Amino acid sequence: MLSSNIFKNLKIIDLSTVLAGPSVGTFFAELGAEVLKIENSIYPDITRSWKLPNENQESSVSAYFSSINYLKSYQQLNLKIENERVQLLEEVKTADILLMNFKLGDQEKLKITDDILRAVNPQLIIGKINGFGTNSDRVAYDLILQAESGIMSMNGTPESGPVKMPVAFIDVLAAHHLKEGLLIELFSKKGNENYTGKSVTVSLYDAAVSSLANQASNYLMNNKIPQRIGSLHPNIAPYGELFNTSDERTITFAIGSNTHFNKLCEFLDLLELTEMERFSTVQNRVKNRTELFEILKSKVAEHSADETLSYMNEHFVPCGEIKNLKAVFETKLAQAMVKNETIDGIETKRVSGIAFKIEK
Repeated sequence: MLSSNIFKNLKIIDLSTVLAGPSVGTFFAELGAEVLKIENSIYPDITRSWKLPNENQESSVSAYFSSINYLKSYQQLNLKIENERVQLLEEVKTADILLMNFKLGDQEKLKITDDILRAVNPQLIIGKINGFGTNSDRVAYDLILQAESGIMSMNGTPESGPVKMPVAFIDVLAAHHLKEGLLIELFSKKGNENYTGKSVTVSLYDAAVSSLANQASNYLMNNKIPQRIGSLHPNIAPYGELFNTSDERTITFAIGSNTHFNKLCEFLDLLELTEMERFSTVQNRVKNRTELFEILKSKVAEHSADETLSYMNEHFVPCGEIKNLKAVFETKLAQAMVKNETIDGIETKRVSGIAFKIEK
């Protein structure tokens, strides 16, 4: 059972904006930390204005802003004004962590460098998000990182051209990396009266390249430059091909082993495929995936989605239905992840930033 009060004695100041930094603050808030989000009184968090066409343009919050700001208190300060900067430093005195994603040079302009902050709180842990590294002043949005890290070049189909992922994937990953670094520092600080505050920095670029995982190794070890193959997997087949069922629903399989393949063929009455050399191994199935797909397609279409999913789940074969978000949030599993909060009189909703559970 996960305790929502594990960080009840932790104080965090969140100076960050957009997605990555604020989601880190929300992570700690969900676990009981006191999180104070401080926004510029003239230019508040830009995501307050990132609204869908059907959202109230006069509202001070948007669905986007709500998605990564939860259980925080809010204060507006213009750090260019001396007495308001002093108010921030007063809060820093009792803070454990401070989050920021300023452009290069902005800390100096605002007179809140790491040295200035630690002069008032030597044990302060500072968490920073930047775009292309600590020495770059380049403006970085998730789209640009998806483009320049190779992700868009791999995503999509031969016909579609490069495609970005429909969530701010790099921001989400960078936030996770920052949380990991901050948790390490909190562990180092615990029980150490002589602890000296550290700065944990994550660049969106490093987070993006770090996420390339097996695709990076395919290139680094075999000079294989990934091409756009839609949902298909470069090392496994069938994996990601889309199949229509008899009731006009769409499902997909992730057949990662011969055991999975044998069970699939058994269900489709195609066991003879398992004896054919061109389909007998994972590697051979990748080489002949187009032919294999054509064979499987007509057989899958003879069965309903529920029938297929039930059999596959019962026999531990990875299989899923392609669902839109309406269908997703009609499930109990997804509903359990939804968190509600009223912000500025607006009822807001978001999914939890915590996916792990701790049990006795």
